Amino acid sequence: MSHDDMLSQEEIDALLNGQNSSEQNDSQANSNNRPPLEDALSTMEVDAIGELGNISFGSSATTLSTILNQKVEITTPTVNLVSNQELVDEFPTPHVAVIVDYTTGVEGLNLLIIRNHDAAVIADLMLGGDGTNPNEELGELQLSAVQESMNQMMGTAATSLSSVFNKKIDISPPKTVVMDVKTGEGMDYVPNEDYFVKVSFELKVGNLIHSSIMQMMPLDFAKNYVEQLINSNEEQEAANQQQESLESKEPQELNEPKREPQSLGHSHIKQQGAQIESAEFSSFEETNENVSSAQHRNLDLLMDIPLNVSVELGRTRKSIKDILELNTGSIIELDKLAGEPVDILINNQLIAKGEVVVIDENFGVRVTDILNKSDRLKKLR
Repeated sequence: MSHDDMLSQEEIDALLNGQNSSEQNDSQANSNNRPPLEDALSTMEVDAIGELGNISFGSSATTLSTILNQKVEITTPTVNLVSNQELVDEFPTPHVAVIVDYTTGVEGLNLLIIRNHDAAVIADLMLGGDGTNPNEELGELQLSAVQESMNQMMGTAATSLSSVFNKKIDISPPKTVVMDVKTGEGMDYVPNEDYFVKVSFELKVGNLIHSSIMQMMPLDFAKNYVEQLINSNEEQEAANQQQESLESKEPQELNEPKREPQSLGHSHIKQQGAQIESAEFSSFEETNENVSSAQHRNLDLLMDIPLNVSVELGRTRKSIKDILELNTGSIIELDKLAGEPVDILINNQLIAKGEVVVIDENFGVRVTDILNKSDRLKKLR
């Protein structure tokens, strides 16, 4: 056989993968038409997208772990650029797509995509199974279970992003569909964009899932996403500089000589150097001996902020199956014994315990045990 008749390595790989030359050429053409990642996004933008993903999905892992009662790990993400034509190569088999619509703070739609098998495991765990033998024929009940888990995950992610962006970030309830790029099933929910930013995370759920979860964002949404973060940081930095400037001027103004107004019977103005001493405040933390007066003033400003106070009688865990079986007259057993103190929570943080009383036909709680001021302050951070 002559050298010209020999197959190239690319052709051998294509034959082994079941591709014909036409499919391979189409795939290469799509890849060649797509601009490199560094041409679409700057290094800073790529790093920011990865860091935002790390923050939001890091907190979501804890929520998912609580829901599934399994150890959940979500690793540091990788960021890539994918064209619309490459979606069939990225997702050659049906996947489950969770449509997440950001409605407040950041506006836009993006997708969370997981493999069918992984979605089936999550649904089985949500419905009270052990996840070892999931039904991969995802019906309406299974998709609803996956949707609820993703709803709670993304709710936690939105809360984490709110603290990063220094403003409220909110989402509409996610919708879950089976997405098959080849047949077009579920593709109505995929934005008609030329390019997407794909953020991939390695997902581990106990010994049941060792796979990946992907976030797909339209390129314009990703750029706007990062731009708002940068603007938010610049505004915060400017505010901090202004605050520092005011604080640095304040002591000088306080130490200026105090001038008394001229009285009617005198022709001169009395001047006397005012001796001003910083007020002494009792520290909330015994270990904090060097709290500045500016920090005390900042603390005073917080004293009138309203906080949510709630009283918790008890808790329990139920599977979705148990919840669906509830009806009028059903009794839910809680994890507290009769007569035990109830928990008093401030912004969902346990602060005190007490006993239920009745005041003028209204319920109330008498505090029987409470954290000291230092511990309460730590809880409210």
